Amino acid sequence: MICIYGAGSIGCYVGGRLAAAGAGVVFVGRERLARETAEHGLTLTDLYGADLRVEAPRYETDPAAAAGADLVLVTVKSAATAEAAEALAPHLKPGAVVVSFQNGLRNAAVLRERLPQAVALPGMVAFNVVHSGEGRFHQGTVGDLGVQDHPALDAHAAAFERAGFTLAREADLTGVQAGKLLLNLNNAINALSGLPLKTELSQRAYRRCLALAQREALAAYRAAGIGPAKTAGLDPRLLPVLLGLPDALFTRAAAKMLAMDPLARSSTWEDLEAGRPTEVDYLNGEIAALAAEHGLAAPINGRLTALVHAAEDGGRRDWTGPELLAELRRAG
Repeated sequence: MICIYGAGSIGCYVGGRLAAAGAGVVFVGRERLARETAEHGLTLTDLYGADLRVEAPRYETDPAAAAGADLVLVTVKSAATAEAAEALAPHLKPGAVVVSFQNGLRNAAVLRERLPQAVALPGMVAFNVVHSGEGRFHQGTVGDLGVQDHPALDAHAAAFERAGFTLAREADLTGVQAGKLLLNLNNAINALSGLPLKTELSQRAYRRCLALAQREALAAYRAAGIGPAKTAGLDPRLLPVLLGLPDALFTRAAAKMLAMDPLARSSTWEDLEAGRPTEVDYLNGEIAALAAEHGLAAPINGRLTALVHAAEDGGRRDWTGPELLAELRRAG
């Protein structure tokens, strides 16, 4: 059995596809989604044309539903990782595989510390999922699932393959996570723009904002001894240069980065739209914290973090590219 713990947008999509392909899946999450999936089931679609149904998913609200699971995919917000581990601890069987499919760089370490009876591994979801209500979850951008390699994954590889996922098993996931985070620094910018991702990334001023945030991240990675993996097929050191190109050149050079549904949005935008706390502290805030740990400053990422927190409290979510770029340059 596979347990999806903290089943929101990512968890319902990944778990739903596994269930649609025949895997035994139990979802554990909030009462709101338990009611929604009980009424509507799950509909899973993607930008490639997939359209899958799970008529009666098992969606529970009690952590005890994880008892007996061989594989647990943790998809709670990063701030709730420790709480999730404590809730899971009494129910996990020895040797269960627990994968953190969460944003940020440190969640697996939290799980490993609090779940010594389990095989806790870092994972990564490299695509965006949007929840549009009535049990509908849509993958709007390209990307795979990544996980730190371990022999215990062998028993589960076929389930992911049947579900249509490429489960990339990495010898060291830290660099892959760091590379993904370089792109996820855009989540804040996208949410503050109020625009779909493709529209936002097609405007040079917004991309310059992202380039500023990425340069701080690359400096923090160097100080921490982290080597980010290639991102969108590119050397990460070239990303800020690519982002600064004129719009016509960028569109041609970054076709892979722009391979997404025209209406896809960031998870930060989705959280703000739903009135939920965002994960900005584990994205841009992660870079600001990592920089500070190594005696560096990251004022651009710090300012983006502050602007998103202001938006959580009703602040602006309609920044134009030039306005936001000017604001960040003042901060930097």
